[in-house]
Amino acid sequence: MTPAIRSHVQLQYSHTIGRGEQFGPGFTYPIHMARGEDDLMYVLCRSSEYRPEGTRITVCTVDEEYVNAFARGVPQQGPHEYNFEDGSLVWPVTVAIASNGNVYVSDEWLHRISIFTRDGEYVGKWEERVGSGDGELNRPAGLAIDADDNVYVVDTNNHRVQKFTPDGKFLSKFGTQGSGDGEFDMPWGIAIDKSGSIYIADWRNDRIQKFTADGKFLMKFGSSGSGDGEFNRPTDVAVDRDGIIYVADWLNDRLQVFDPDGDFVTLKTGDATVSKWGKDKLDANPEMWGERERAPGLEREKDFWAPTGVEVDDSNKVFVCEGPRNRIQVYHKQSNTFMGPRL
Repeated sequence: MTPAIRSHVQLQYSHTIGRGEQFGPGFTYPIHMARGEDDLMYVLCRSSEYRPEGTRITVCTVDEEYVNAFARGVPQQGPHEYNFEDGSLVWPVTVAIASNGNVYVSDEWLHRISIFTRDGEYVGKWEERVGSGDGELNRPAGLAIDADDNVYVVDTNNHRVQKFTPDGKFLSKFGTQGSGDGEFDMPWGIAIDKSGSIYIADWRNDRIQKFTADGKFLMKFGSSGSGDGEFNRPTDVAVDRDGIIYVADWLNDRLQVFDPDGDFVTLKTGDATVSKWGKDKLDANPEMWGERERAPGLEREKDFWAPTGVEVDDSNKVFVCEGPRNRIQVYHKQSNTFMGPRL
């Protein structure tokens, strides 16, 4: 009998960030986020076709101090018409930050990757190449940047992952459509761990796959369902410094946690409280506090609703983006111990 490597992880709820707003402090369908320097968060808001001006990147701190917003999808003519010009967003999916602070954003409607400075100034975009050839994209989704600032793009409708230089030159690719090892069916999220291994949320196959940095298949875990360790369209994956894996289990409305071997550890279904921004709005409209007290079923407000993005930072804070509720729930990993015998 050898020592076990079964993880015991505790996630302690910290606080909730956000409220529904088209402008200023708040989010409009926050689909993904990335951690920047100095406690900053870059929150990617997808908004809707009805209010495209809410499509933007909101910059705030972990303590919910508003900084600014940029890349707004301002309407061209009326409230239902998007702006397709450089620097604007239509259907953004993922935000990632390079070592120099540049902010990369994928847009599945425009089939392009846009780049901004850390302060929100538009730098440029990769040449728009729609298709299935090397370097071409069809509905790009997840983005991850490695230690050398190479950018991995989850090329969803081409059922593959492509690797590029920071300025968009094609380097390599892996994956084809299917359900076998190393194959994908509309992959979505991506993460890179400290050793350079790559994790893919294989959306329609309801699983997570792990690869080497050059795309060689290593392992997989998960299957379709609602039980522990099962998924219903996983949208995103994150890995902390200890190798603990976090998965946004979209249609199961939960966050699942796995050990480095892909074994189920625990899950969270949501613990949200009213955010600082939310309290500010309620305090400005005191009658709304009374309306909340009379609202039936308010206890469900704490639960996750269709989480799309998950991020973990170097201080073991875990961020879960909930588009429909216009907020991010924040947890903190309290422990990571190993217990029990392995036969």
